[in-house]
Amino acid sequence: MLEITALKEILADPKHIVITTHHKPDGDAMGSSLGMYNYLVQKGHHVKVISPTDYPVFLHWLPSNSDVVIYTEQKEESARLVESSDLIFCLDFNTLSRINELGELVRVSSATKVMIDHHLEPEDFDDYRHWNINACATAQLVYDFIVNVMQEEHLVNKDVASCLYTGIMTDSGSFRFPNTTPEVHHIVANLITKGAENWKIHQLVYDNFSEDRLRFLGHCLLNNLQVFREYNTAMISVTQAELQRYNIETGDTEGLVNYALTINGVRLAALIIERADKVKLSLRSTGEFPANEICKKYFQGGGHRNAAGGQSDQPIAEVIEKFKSILPEYKSLLLV
Repeated sequence: MLEITALKEILADPKHIVITTHHKPDGDAMGSSLGMYNYLVQKGHHVKVISPTDYPVFLHWLPSNSDVVIYTEQKEESARLVESSDLIFCLDFNTLSRINELGELVRVSSATKVMIDHHLEPEDFDDYRHWNINACATAQLVYDFIVNVMQEEHLVNKDVASCLYTGIMTDSGSFRFPNTTPEVHHIVANLITKGAENWKIHQLVYDNFSEDRLRFLGHCLLNNLQVFREYNTAMISVTQAELQRYNIETGDTEGLVNYALTINGVRLAALIIERADKVKLSLRSTGEFPANEICKKYFQGGGHRNAAGGQSDQPIAEVIEKFKSILPEYKSLLLV
C-alpha cells in the first residue's frame, strides 16, 4: 500500500478521474462521492461520478447530481470513462463485488485506485487507502482527506460542505450513533460555517417522501412487525407483492428497520425484504451486539457491528424462519 500523502503531488496536475460507490447508494455514498467531485473539479480535474445503480430521489438535490452517470443505464459510457481514467476513487465500499458488474471494469483498469472507506475487512484491489473503521461515515474521511491529507480546507465550499454534511448526517443516524464523536461535531460545525444549511438538508433528506411511502410504513408497522420478547428482537418482513402494491421505489425502505429498534428493550432489529432477484436483510443493533457477525455467518453479508446487511437466494418464508432459528444462539448476548 502506497502512502496516501503521495496523492498531493499526483493531483497537482489535471487528471481524468472516476469516482464510484456501492450499488443502491445511500446518503453517505452519494454525499461522499459528490463531495469529492465538487472538490476535485475546483482543482481543474476532469471528473465523473459513476453509480452502479439508481439511488433515492431524495438525494437528487445534491450539488452536481445532474453529472452522475448511472452504470445500468449508460454501460458504454461508463466503460469508456473507466478505461480512459487516470485515477479511480472508490468511496464507501471496500470490495469490488459491492459495485456489481462495474467491479470487473475497475479491477482490470490500469488507473490508480484510491479507496476511502470505513467498513471492515477491505479487499486488496487499491493502490492508496484512506481507511478508518472508527469513522462514522465515509464523508468524514473525505473531509479528512481534503483538509488534513491534501491540506486544502479552502476548497471546502458550500457545495462540498452540503454533500459531506449529508453523508455524515445520514450515516451517523442524525448524530445519534455511538461513533458520533466530539470530532464529528467539530467537523459538521465547520461544514455549517462553510455553507451547509443543516436544517434544509435534513428536510430534503427526511421530509421528502411520497404519500405511498407513508402508507407503506403504516402498513408495515401494523401488519408486518413481529416482536420476540424472549430474545429482545423485533423483525419486519416485506414481500414483493407489498412493494408493488405501494409503488415502492429505490430508497423508500430506507430507515424502516430503525422503527423496530425503537421498541423499548429491543437490542436487535431485522428488516427482511423480498426483492425481484434475492431476499435482502438489514440488521440494526444496540451496544456490543454483533449484527455484522450474523450477516457474515449466515447471510452472505457483513458490515458494522450495529448496522449490517446480507442476502439470501431462499424464499422469504425460509429466510424468516432461518433468522428466527438463529436467535437462540445469541440469546445470552441479546438479554444482557
